[in-house]
Amino acid sequence: MDQVFITDLEARGIIGINDWEREKPQKILINLVLFTNLKAIGKSDNIQDGVNYRTIAKLAQAHAEKAARLTVEALAEDLAQLCLEESGVQKVRVRVEKPGAVRFARSVGVEIERTKADFQ
Repeated sequence: MDQVFITDLEARGIIGINDWEREKPQKILINLVLFTNLKAIGKSDNIQDGVNYRTIAKLAQAHAEKAARLTVEALAEDLAQLCLEESGVQKVRVRVEKPGAVRFARSVGVEIERTKADFQ
């Protein structure tokens, strides 16, 4: 299966379980791999025949900035469902990270894979 990817999309949102994490937005990094079929767009060269990564990036960033989730796991689930609602996306891999959340670590986070069947 073909893949469309979005790497290190930055959002600033409320995320975390501690009171201090709920006070001001933090940096959130989002990585998405959208599994799809790219044959039609490869032949036609028409964006209407493919997955528009710009649209998905904007949706993902906006959601991360307003969701105010407690956990990166919950945010990852939200983003997976959002991606799978887009036409042509059959499966998605979502990685959500909180840079600097743990001392001496560059980043912490989760990575999940979901299909449309996971949300039916």
